[in-house]
Formats: sequence, C-alpha cells, structure tokens
Amino acid sequence: MNTVLALSQIVIKELYRRKDFYVLFVLTGLITAVAGSANFFNDDKIARYLKELCLLLIWLSALFIAVGASARQIPAERENRTIFPLLAKPVTRGQVVAGKFFGCWLACGLALLMFYLFLGVVTGSREREWPVMSFLQALWLQWVFLAVVIAMVLWGSVVFAAPSSNATICVIAVIGIWGLGHYLNRVAVQEPEPLRSFLYVLYFVIPHLEWFDIRDMVTHERGLVPWWDCFLATLYGAAYSILFLFATWVFFRRKPLSQ
Repeated sequence: MNTVLALSQIVIKELYRRKDFYVLFVLTGLITAVAGSANFFNDDKIARYLKELCLLLIWLSALFIAVGASARQIPAERENRTIFPLLAKPVTRGQVVAGKFFGCWLACGLALLMFYLFLGVVTGSREREWPVMSFLQALWLQWVFLAVVIAMVLWGSVVFAAPSSNATICVIAVIGIWGLGHYLNRVAVQEPEPLRSFLYVLYFVIPHLEWFDIRDMVTHERGLVPWWDCFLATLYGAAYSILFLFATWVFFRRKPLSQ
C-alpha cells in the first residue's frame, strides 16, 4: 500500500507541474466569472441557465483533464524507459496500475474541489444561498464518474498504440455513453433481430455514466439525491472501475515493455 501511495504522489506532482494545472486555474476563473455575471440580470431563469452552463463547463473540463492525464501515464513510462528501474525496485505491474489510477483520481478530485469551491462561493455570494450539500453530492458523484473514466483510459493506454488515439477514442466513447447510453433500450424495441438483442446486451453491459450526472437537480434546486441512491451509485462506479483496472492489469502484464 505504501508503494501505491508513493506512486500516486509522484503522479500528482507531475500533473500539477504540467500546463494542465495552469489551464485549471484559467478555466476556474472563467467559470466563476460567468457565474458572477448572473447578478447583472434580474430574471432568475437566466441565472439558472448560467449556472447550468457553468456546471457543464466543469464536467467537460474535468473530463478532458482526466482523459489527458490518464492516457499518457503508462505510455510515458515506457517511452522514457523509466518503467524498467521502476519495476526493478521491485514494484509489481499491478502496483504501477493502482498507483497511476489513484494518482490521477486524487489529482482530479483536487481539481473538482477547486472548481466547486469557487463556483459555490460566487454563486452563494450573488444569490444569497449556500447549497452546500447539493454541491457536495454533485462533486462526489462526478468524482466517482471520473474514477470510471480514468480506469477506462488506463485500460485503453495498454490496448491502443498511441496516447492521442486512446484519448480520442475514450472521449468519444464516454460522451456517447454519457449522452446516448440511456436511450439504447428504447431504440432496441424498434429494431429487428439480431440488432435488437445486440442493443439490449450493449445497454446492460456499458457503464451508465449518466447516472452520476445530477446537474439538473443542482441547477433547479430540486433537493438532495437520496443518500442510499448515492451509495448504490458509488458501488456501481467502484465495480466498473475495478473491472477496468483488472483488465488493465491483465493486458499490461502480458505486454512487452520494450515495444
């Protein structure tokens, strides 16, 4: 466990030394500026639309940060040939995968915390309301969402040839599942066999990332998600994260490091 934590700390330090960290600050400033501009309008609906826009930007920026950071972890170790002294310490390949995952996940958690902290302060100061619990639920569920994404991208990094192709394919897959995954069962009803069975199987196999998105509830102040549902969503995300990490370990274990 100490080895995994040490690897995670290295990943976090590397991520915040890169330009991603400065891009995070710029995006945070833009998002909070947009949220603060809601005070210039007297219509409450416009303020809600702007809040919805801010939350969308948070989701998209966190997604791209997570994918970009995860896609280059293992390929960079192989390209720089630092994987050889790392595994000679000795460190197992499973520990490398776990360390890379927790490092990226914790770094994304710090980024999310910064996003929601600034957004909450600006929104609360302008609207005189402090929906702390709603923001905490949204942050937590989005963090679980990113765990699944990071594990998926790490798996892709040992399957696809280049980080760029892995990142592109994973972004398209995540956005497609996020936006269209919950419609597959409805589409399947209208299709003939064997396409109908294939779409039904696909519907039950893919991780339903849209279940972690509660932006509408936060934007329209519909209250909190039942804590039992949050717990089940967390278990659901953890199960898919472990599944993708196990697949990453299996592929990475068999992959020659010299290529």
